[in-house]
Amino acid sequence: MKANLLGLQLLAAALLTACTVGPDYVRPAAEVPAAYKEGLAWKQAQPRDDAPRGTWWAAFGDPELDRMLTQVNVSNQTLIASAAQYRQAIALAEQARSAFFPTVTAGIQETRSRPSGSTGPITGVSTSKRTIYSTPINFSWEADLWGRIYRSVEAGEASAQASAADIENARLSLQAQLAQNYFLLRALDAQKQLLDSTVEGYAKSLEMTNNRYKMGVVARIDVAQAETQLKSTRAQSLDLGVQRAQLEHSIAVLLGRAPADFALPFAPLAATPPPVPQGLPADLLERRPDIAAAERRVAAANAQIGVAKAAWFPAATLSASYGFQSATAAQWFTLPSRFWSIGPALAMTVFDGGRRRAVSDQAIAAYDASVANYRQAVLVGFQEVEDNLAALRILEEEARIQAEAAAAAQLSLDVSLNQYKAGITTYLQVVTAQATALANQRASADLLARRMTASVQLVKALGGGWDAAQLPPERGRAASTK
Repeated sequence: MKANLLGLQLLAAALLTACTVGPDYVRPAAEVPAAYKEGLAWKQAQPRDDAPRGTWWAAFGDPELDRMLTQVNVSNQTLIASAAQYRQAIALAEQARSAFFPTVTAGIQETRSRPSGSTGPITGVSTSKRTIYSTPINFSWEADLWGRIYRSVEAGEASAQASAADIENARLSLQAQLAQNYFLLRALDAQKQLLDSTVEGYAKSLEMTNNRYKMGVVARIDVAQAETQLKSTRAQSLDLGVQRAQLEHSIAVLLGRAPADFALPFAPLAATPPPVPQGLPADLLERRPDIAAAERRVAAANAQIGVAKAAWFPAATLSASYGFQSATAAQWFTLPSRFWSIGPALAMTVFDGGRRRAVSDQAIAAYDASVANYRQAVLVGFQEVEDNLAALRILEEEARIQAEAAAAAQLSLDVSLNQYKAGITTYLQVVTAQATALANQRASADLLARRMTASVQLVKALGGGWDAAQLPPERGRAASTK
């Protein structure tokens, strides 16, 4: 009994002097420019409070888009899978936290045995069969002297936060993908409207040319050229149906619905890109969920170094047992059948063939890799913002010039038609002017679609109004246990 008390006193002293091995986490440094290169040329940075938050798509002012993007949060299967993975990460963190508490097991046991006859004469042990009835309650607790459990909890919680950021990154990516598909579909509707209107005009030109041919004013070749122009344009209009159907199917899947049960009515794109305040580059580290996830994985990897280093130190455990044990069922739960034991243990690995060193090296290498991945995520984030700022700036200027080109092409077409009606020129010149005007009008419609998708991509690159402060907080891990 005195030996047990001495062991408990030693264990208590060890707890008082316990420490946490391994490096404390410090966020890795990442190179952050003072301002966006393209942002200076595109527009001035706006205050952070003006940044779109939550329902970022409301800036586009499209009720149909609002309805669908809200539905993504509920029905998208990829997002549901990400949420399930987050719950797994939370459960793993809870598993690590449970190690702070003792393990208590209880059971009931009946053992029938017969000792070896060859050992009986030597040891004086009876060789008759016997039955032992036991009801043990076992208690076991590991003292976290070197912070192994603390670091495991730290790693688990950081991993859970990374998983939470993964959900937000998946949500933002899916919302951006749906918005881009939606605007591309509406742009196809605008092109369809343009082509159908052009087909009507070409049909009137064909009718006029037929009448002039019947009057003997023009040759048969003019009729053939007008008919070719009409039918080729009609074919282009029909071809848009393939892309539109595929985009509609893609949107249905993003909404978690079967394509057969989903349809979007015809509605040509008429919106223009809204202004998107880009803030400052330093904000990006907090506003992009993929960067936040990468940073949290660095924290988890850092904690795993402490777990690996704790293996080099002895482990202290306290074990205790209590119960009843008897050779007869009648005396099983009587006071004389009671037994108990208690005692601390201190043990460490003396030789393992280099295993602990290898595990420690692996943890350090994993940390270095996670730091590199974090810094790469930051660089990619800056690149995506710069790419889309450049796209919006250049496409805006291009759209202005393209609108002027389309207006000039339409004027050329009007002049060519008047000259043809007056018999000054051939129908080939009219066909050329028609093709040029249509190509420039379609280019203008395509530029509007590209500007809208670039706006969506910029919002996504800026984090869509998300902020790292939205991550679930740490639960005080070992603060109450250290």
